[in-house]
Amino acid sequence: MPEKNACPFCSLDPDEILLENDHAVAFYDRFPVTPGHALVVPRRHVGSFFEVTGEEQAALWELLGRVREHLIANRSPDAFNVGINDGVAAGQTVMHLHIHLIPRYLGDTEDPRGGVRWIMPVKAPYWKKG
Repeated sequence: MPEKNACPFCSLDPDEILLENDHAVAFYDRFPVTPGHALVVPRRHVGSFFEVTGEEQAALWELLGRVREHLIANRSPDAFNVGINDGVAAGQTVMHLHIHLIPRYLGDTEDPRGGVRWIMPVKAPYWKKG
């Protein structure tokens, strides 16, 4: 795991922080998939969701819910995708645990069915299988 001082999530500008609690912070993704795409990260530098304490897990989920409410009030999305890329093989590029909260808007893609299943495109449209 990269050193804490090389981690972009450990050196956030205070102006970037959208919401926070004792164990986690939330901010807008610097490369958003949709308008309002946010990340929720633990304050402690840890790479995997499976390495955080129960108290940290609870704080992450609590903050995720607050960010959702903020986005509903300020951006009026129609739905959300929630995702964690846990490990290099899963697509994680910043080795500090981060939970993606991606607002979805009707019409933002032609057919949203399958959601996160599209990480394996051949298996995503399961409704088309015989």
